[in-house]
Amino acid sequence: MKKLLLSALLLSSSLFASTYTLDKAHSKITFKVKHMAISNVYGSFDSYKTTIDYDEKTKVFNKLLANIDVSSINTDNEKRDTHLKSKDFFAVNKYPNIDFKLLSVNGDEAKASLTIKGITKIVNLDFENNGIVKDPWGNTKLGLSFQTKISRKEFGLTWNKLLETGSLIVGDKITITVDLEAKKIN
Repeated sequence: MKKLLLSALLLSSSLFASTYTLDKAHSKITFKVKHMAISNVYGSFDSYKTTIDYDEKTKVFNKLLANIDVSSINTDNEKRDTHLKSKDFFAVNKYPNIDFKLLSVNGDEAKASLTIKGITKIVNLDFENNGIVKDPWGNTKLGLSFQTKISRKEFGLTWNKLLETGSLIVGDKITITVDLEAKKIN
């Protein structure tokens, strides 16, 4: 009897879940990192795919996955982008993707599994569920934002050079910001 009730509960919660497709024109994955300890370098990943399964009634994600094409890195500097794709940093020939899997949400905090260069870590993120709206064309849209800081060294991104001041060219902490807008498809 308990198994039947549990099955009914799980089935009923998935009945209200909806699948969403990414609206690329209103979504962005960006990062920033210290350069020579005096300024920030900003960049983005221009190609990525998401899978979003969201229950609008309970505001629970049954699934939120992202697969990021590392070769789409863009820092507005072609030479730097080429270096970032090399074995010194992301080694895109061996590790072409970054993977993200949302594990849990508790208010404005989230936990996710993040895989970079084949190294998977659990990361804590600031989270905003910006809600659901109908756009002027009758589409249901969902807005989400995540932000976190990671140590690039923990993900095998260790290249660096020492400056005469004793500072490093590239800082260790990377701030990642993800803003997603998605359209309900069922």
